[in-house]
Amino acid sequence: MNEDKQNTAARQLRLVTYLSIFANIVILVPAKFIVGALTGSLSLLADGVHSVSDMLTDFAVLLGIHFGSKKPDSDHPFGHGKLETLSAAAIAIGLLAVGLGMVYYAAHDIAKGNIKRPRNLVLIVAILAICVKEIVYRITKAVAIKHHCPAALANAWHDRADALSSVAVVIGVIAQKFGFDYGDQVAAIAVGIMVAVVAVRIVGDCMAEFTERAIDDVTLDHIKDIIKANGQIHQYHRLRTRAVGREIFLDLHILVDPKLSISAAHEISERLEIELHRQLTRPVNIIIHVEPDVPRMRE
Repeated sequence: MNEDKQNTAARQLRLVTYLSIFANIVILVPAKFIVGALTGSLSLLADGVHSVSDMLTDFAVLLGIHFGSKKPDSDHPFGHGKLETLSAAAIAIGLLAVGLGMVYYAAHDIAKGNIKRPRNLVLIVAILAICVKEIVYRITKAVAIKHHCPAALANAWHDRADALSSVAVVIGVIAQKFGFDYGDQVAAIAVGIMVAVVAVRIVGDCMAEFTERAIDDVTLDHIKDIIKANGQIHQYHRLRTRAVGREIFLDLHILVDPKLSISAAHEISERLEIELHRQLTRPVNIIIHVEPDVPRMRE
């Protein structure tokens, strides 16, 4: 069952990543570079560079999904899921560099006194980029959240950052039309800061997973409800969880009627395991310790 979930998730995650690559290669990168070069728009050329960096992170995500989906082996008995988390951290670091780079180059442009004349063609390409990237962001984010993939979620934010950088281009052109010569650069600085903040947050989430943080509260509450719904489990304790990429690793102790046979107690444990697999959308690795419900075993 875990393998089926892993394969389904990997397939959907690859599809949305291919969608992002297609949008960058076929539509955005050529349009931004060609129009940026023809009009002399520094902001649109910078936006094109951002789209190239976005495309590179798409390939990083594909690598993370490929290696993270590999089956456990003797060297990695708990699987390779953290390679996806490592991929997410690498993407976020790249995102941070892009954000800080936007701030630097925009500030440098202001310091040099560079003034660009607004061009309607630049505005059209930027609006097209915003529409395309916002669609890709929403689709990628939905699939990443559904399958709890940190690398794909980081990549979704990279798509949103690309859309925001195009928003900066639009704001800059409009501001210039109203006489504010440095509107483009000021907007780019604001967006660069937002991109950097998002990147820092993603890196923080990755570090939390590397330090064995428990899974999110919503999923944990769902697990507790599944356990409580089993009337043959008198009590449970020592519930521990951690995430490894898209997978959940879970262990707990359950207390059952001490008069039950070993086979009957094992059947209760097995039914609970089946129910956890059935109800949780993420692949889950489960260890259940069965204990007799006697006073000294209770907590």
